[in-house]
Parts: sequence; C-alpha cells; structure tokens
Amino acid sequence: MTHIISDLPIGPTDIEAAARTVAPFAVRTPLLSPPVLNERIGTRVFLKPEMLQRTGSFKFRGAFNKLSSIPQEQRGGGVVAFSSGNHAQGVAAAAKILNMRATIVMPKDAPASKRERTKAFGAEVVLYDRHREDREQIARDIAGPRGATLVKPYDDPHVIAGQGTAGREIAEDMAGLGLAPDVVVAPASGGGLIAGVATAVKARFPRATLIVAEPEGFDDHGRSLVAGRREAHGAGGGRTICDALMALTPGEITFAINRRLLSHGVTATDEEVGAAVAFAFRELKLVVEPGGAVGLAALLAGRIDTRDKNVVIVLSGGNVDADLYAKLVA
Repeated sequence: MTHIISDLPIGPTDIEAAARTVAPFAVRTPLLSPPVLNERIGTRVFLKPEMLQRTGSFKFRGAFNKLSSIPQEQRGGGVVAFSSGNHAQGVAAAAKILNMRATIVMPKDAPASKRERTKAFGAEVVLYDRHREDREQIARDIAGPRGATLVKPYDDPHVIAGQGTAGREIAEDMAGLGLAPDVVVAPASGGGLIAGVATAVKARFPRATLIVAEPEGFDDHGRSLVAGRREAHGAGGGRTICDALMALTPGEITFAINRRLLSHGVTATDEEVGAAVAFAFRELKLVVEPGGAVGLAALLAGRIDTRDKNVVIVLSGGNVDADLYAKLVA
C-alpha cells in the first residue's frame, strides 16, 4: 500500500524513476540487524550501511541521478559541484561513468583522503577557505563561462530523489521481513538524505516516525523543525568531528519536505560520536565516518525512544581520515 503526499517537491514516483536510473550502477546496500546491538538497546535495530555504497557514501545515488538527468546536448560543458568530500566523490564518480568533465570546489580543511579520492576519480579540485569564501559563488563563477551544470549537494529534486532510493530499499527490505519500521533515523547536513528517505519510507509506512540526527551545536534541522521555519545552527565558527554535517541551515527544498515528514531532531556530542565510531569498529566490524555515525551515537546515548519498536539507523558513509579514525578507535 503506497501512501501519496501529493504537494511536496518530490514524491514516490520520482524515487521510483531514480531507482531505475541508479540500479545498474549503485550498490543495493543490505539491512543489517546485529545481535550485539539488539541486545544492548533491547529492541530490534536495523542498520543501513551506506559506507558500502559506491564511493563510500550515499551521495553517489543522488549525484548519479542528477547527472543522468542532464540532457545529452548540455553535457559537453561538464559539471561543477561544491562539497566537503562525500558529494565531491559521488559527483566525480558519476561524471567518470557518464564521461563528463567534473570540477569540485572543496574546503582547504577537508580530510586529505576525501580530496585525494575525488582527484582519483578524475575530477579537478579547486580549494577554498570555508571561513572567508563563498563556495557556491566560486562554483558559479567556474560553471558560467564553461556552460557547465551546477550540481548542488542537496537542494535539488533529482539529488533528493536519488538519495531517496536508500529509503526505498529500507521500506522494501523491512516489508520483505514482514516488519514495519517504527522509527527511522538518518543524519543531515543540508537535508537531502533524510528528505529522500522520509519520502520513500512514509509512502509505504505512513505511521513511521522519521528523526533527523545532527552533531551537538550543529542542529539547524532540529531547531528549524521546532521553529517551523529554516534557522541556522548556533555553532558559529565552531568545529565538529562530523565534518560532513556542518551546513549552516537546512536547504529550501529539503526543508519543505522535512518540515512535513519529520517528527523531530536528536543530537550527539563529538565524544558520543567518537564512541559510536569505535563501537561500530569493535563490535559491528564496520568502518563509519563520524558524520555517518551520528544516528548510531544518538541511539547508543539513549536519545531515541526504542521501547517495543523496530528501529532503522542509516549509517551514511565511511570516508574518514585515517589519523582521526585511529584516534577514535584506539
């Protein structure tokens, strides 16, 4: 039974179309239910391990769907994107498959591993200072003269629909087990992943509770959901080990979806996120980057009501700097 919400920027049919587009190239990641985690939490927990996705994060889904939507006659100018790392790699990999030129604007302080892997896919990398320069303006200045297509990291219907294919797989796999997902948790920077996942899950399981997970102090989605309008987080120029989750405000398109479909937000401290990364390594044998582990961190910290519920946690990526990872799991 599909429950349609007709007046949102994307719907289940968009995600179905995206699924057909990305299926030949994206990995259909499994749904894992580790006994050690179930015993610790006291209920059935399912993990969606998107670090097993192509390029090591969910971002490939949206990037490939977006690039595939560009008309053939417009592909000669290539694509330009701005990203701290995971979207960069997703766009670079998608462009390589589709034989398109890719230029990625990345912050100078992005993990070296993410910069190098982006280059390894054949993309040109342009560095900027995230505290002094406007990455989107830099990208527009590059794209304009080339006639290149700007590929936003989250505020684009094709990108959101692509990310929603992860939620479609969750819904299909839970239904295949004869279960309903009572609670689904995913991290957010600009909100594309949680918007897509929420759209797909709510279409099949309208009673599911969708929760966004964010680093403490960088909870712009949580604040915005309470306020009913887009609000900035309160971290100012602060830092978090969740380098992928530092967007100042939710996206316009993503928030139009999330304000309707999400229940609320939860947060986790850097210390709790580090503990979750270590738990995933030691107990689950999974490599998760800090930003990808924030939902698991909130779960382990007791911030999610799990009583008698089937809980799904999206682990959004595994592209973590080796030195930081060594410190966290030590």
